[in-house]
Amino acid sequence: MQPKSDIQGAGDLQVTTFASPDSTKGESTRDQVGDSRQSAGNRISRLLFSEYLLLYLIAAYLVVMVGLIPGLLSAGNLRSVLSNLLPLLVVSIAQGFVLITAGIDLSVTAVFACSSVVGGLIMTADGGWLSHSPWSVPVGLAAMLLVGAVIGFLNGLSITLFKMPPFVVTLSTMTFFGGVAVWITRSRNIYELPRQIATIGKGSIGFVPYALLLTAMLAAIAHLVLSETVIGRWLYSVGQNSKAALISGIPVNRTIICAYVVSGVCAAVAAILLTGRLETASPIIGQRLLLDTVAAPVIGGVSLFGGRGKIRWIVFGALFVTFMDNGLNLLGLSYFVIMMAKGALVLLAALLDVRRAASTAQA
Repeated sequence: MQPKSDIQGAGDLQVTTFASPDSTKGESTRDQVGDSRQSAGNRISRLLFSEYLLLYLIAAYLVVMVGLIPGLLSAGNLRSVLSNLLPLLVVSIAQGFVLITAGIDLSVTAVFACSSVVGGLIMTADGGWLSHSPWSVPVGLAAMLLVGAVIGFLNGLSITLFKMPPFVVTLSTMTFFGGVAVWITRSRNIYELPRQIATIGKGSIGFVPYALLLTAMLAAIAHLVLSETVIGRWLYSVGQNSKAALISGIPVNRTIICAYVVSGVCAAVAAILLTGRLETASPIIGQRLLLDTVAAPVIGGVSLFGGRGKIRWIVFGALFVTFMDNGLNLLGLSYFVIMMAKGALVLLAALLDVRRAASTAQA
C-alpha cells in the first residue's frame, strides 16, 4: 500500500493518508453499475425512437397471437386482413399529409359516405341518374373523387381563411356532410351497382387484387411527393413552423389547402374500394374507421405536432392496427373492448410522440 501525501506548502505539516481498498472497489463497482444502467437506458431509447419499432411489435404480437389463434396466419384470414388493410391504408396516407402540416382531418368518414352515395346514385341500375349508360361508371367514379376534393378544399379554405382550428372545422364538416349523405338516401343503402365497381373492390389480376395495385401506386406517389418534391418540403416546413415557413416565402395557405384536398381525394379512393368490396353504396359506410384513420399514422410515428412522418411509417401503423383488430375479433372480444384497446394504444403512441418531441427540442 503506497501512502498518498498532500503537501499544502512550505512550513506546513505533511499529512499522510491511505486509500482504502474497499472504498476504491466500491466506487469502481458503482461506476460500472451506472454505466450499465446508462447503456441499457440508451438502448431502450434507441428502440422506442426507432422507425422500425412497429415491425418489432408486429412480430411480437403475431408470435403471441398465433399461440392463441392457430388460424391467424391461414391463407383465408390473411386475405381478410389484406382486404381490411387497403382502404385503411389509403385514408391513413391522406391523414398523414394533414398531420404533417400539424392539422387533423376528422371528416374522412363523411367523405366516405357522401362520395359513396353520390357515386351510387349515378351508377345504380335501379333508377340511377345514368342508369345503364356506358358513361355511368367513369362519371360516377369522377363524381366520387370530386366530392372528396370539394370537401377537402372547404376544410382547407376554412382553416386558412378564417384561422379556425382544424379539429373544429373537420368535426363540423364530418357532422354536416354525414347528415347530407343520410338525407340524400333517406338512410337507405343503394344496390345494383355495375360489376366494374365490384371488380375494383374485389377483382384481381391472377393472385394480385386490383385494390392492392391501386393502393401500392397511391402509396408510391405519396412517398415521392413527400420525399422528392418541393410540395413535400413545403408540407414539412409548414408543420415544423408555419411562421418561419411564411417568412421564407413558402405559400403556407396554399400548402395547407393542398394537404386537405389530397386528404379528401384519398378518402374518396378509399370509399371506392369499400363500395366495390361491399357492392353497396351506403350513407354509413366506413363509420367505424374514424379512430383507425388517426391511430394508424400516429402509431406509425407521424407526429401530432407536425413536421414529421413518412409513408412507410404509415404502412407499418396501418398493418399493426389491422392485425390488432383482426386478432382481437378472432378472440371473440366485443367491439367496445377492441375500441378501448385501440384508444389505449393511441394514447401510448401520443405519449411517445411527446417524449420524442421533447428529446428533439433538448437536442
